[in-house]
Amino acid sequence: MTRAATATIDLQALQYNLQRVRESAANARVISVIKANGYGHGMLRVAEALSSSDAFAVAKIEEAVTLREAGITQPILLLEGFADATELALLAQHAIDAVIHHQAQITLLEQTPLASPLKVWLKIDTGMHRLGVNVDDALTSYRRLQACASQACANVADEIVVMSHFANADDRSDPSTAAQLKQFNLATAEIDAAHSLANSAAILAHKESHAAWVRPGIMLYGVSPFIDAVAADDRLKAVMTLSSKLIAINHYKKGDALGYGGSWCCPEDMSVGVVAIGYGDGYPRAARAGTPVLINGQRVPLVGRVSMDMLCVDLRQLPAAAIGDRAVLWGAGLPVEEIAQCANTIPYELLCRVTQRVQFTEIE
Repeated sequence: MTRAATATIDLQALQYNLQRVRESAANARVISVIKANGYGHGMLRVAEALSSSDAFAVAKIEEAVTLREAGITQPILLLEGFADATELALLAQHAIDAVIHHQAQITLLEQTPLASPLKVWLKIDTGMHRLGVNVDDALTSYRRLQACASQACANVADEIVVMSHFANADDRSDPSTAAQLKQFNLATAEIDAAHSLANSAAILAHKESHAAWVRPGIMLYGVSPFIDAVAADDRLKAVMTLSSKLIAINHYKKGDALGYGGSWCCPEDMSVGVVAIGYGDGYPRAARAGTPVLINGQRVPLVGRVSMDMLCVDLRQLPAAAIGDRAVLWGAGLPVEEIAQCANTIPYELLCRVTQRVQFTEIE
C-alpha cells in the first residue's frame, strides 16, 4: 500500500518565526542556521522560504556548495570551517565564509595562495569546550588573521567577525551563559570587530548577547529552544507536522498483549488503532506507552512498542474513530517538544531523523 506518513512543511510558519527573530533582536543581522538538511525540513526549501535572511549557516562543505549551485547568493557560513588546502580552495571558489576555530587553520591560510580572499569568523571557546581557540589566544589569533588580510597575503577579507557559542542558554536559570559572555568580552576587549554569540535561546532570553549577528536555529522551525517550554510559550509556530492514517481498528480482550515483546496488556476489553508510521519513518522507538497521538484532533495514548512501520493507539476514548482517519504524531496541535520528552530525547533529534520514506509536502 502507499505509505501514508507525511511531513507537511508550513513555509509561512518559517517566515513568521524569522520575523520573531527580527522582533527579538531588532538591531542585529540574522544568519539562519539550515544545517542537517534544514533540521530535517529540507535545506533548499528552507533557504528559499527564508530568503530574507542576511546569511545562512551550514555544517558541511557539501551543504554550502549545494546552496551555491542552487543559486543562493547570500553569504554562507561553514560552521566547522575547513580541514585542508583543498577545502580551503573550494571555499574561496564558491565565496563561502569559514569559521576559524584552530591554529592549524590559520597556518593553512598563511601558507595557501587563494584566488580570492575569504571572509572568516574567528571562534573563541568561552566554555562550550567543543570548537574554538582558547580565550588566551584570541588576540594573537585575530592579529594573525589580520595579517592574512594584508596586501602581502590577501587571503582574508578585511571584515573579520569574532564569535562564540553558548553551552547552556537553553536553561534560563543557568549562570554559565552570563559567565561565557563575560569571558568573551574580556577576550575581545582589544579586538575591533563585529561579534556573534546569540543562538535561539540567547536571542529570546539574553538581549545583552545579541551583538552584530544572531544565529537562530531551532526557533526558526517552530520549536522552543528552552528545556522547560514549548513553541507557543515563545510565540513560535510549528513548521513540520508529521502525520499518517489509521489503517486498522482491532478489538481485543482484557489481558491480550500487544506488539513485540507483549510489553503492554489490555486492561479491559477495548479497541486498538494501528497507525501507519514507525521508527523506519523516524518516529522514535523509545516513545513510551502514553505518548500522545492526535486522531481527528483528539489525544489518544500510544500503547505497546513502536515497530518499524506501525504503532498502536488506545481508542477507548474515541469510539467514533474509523479506518482512514488522520493521525498527527507531532506538529500543529501537538508539540514536538512533548513527544521528545516522552521518548527521552530532544526535538532536534526527532526533526532530523524523519526519513526519506516519509512524503514531504509544502503549504505556503
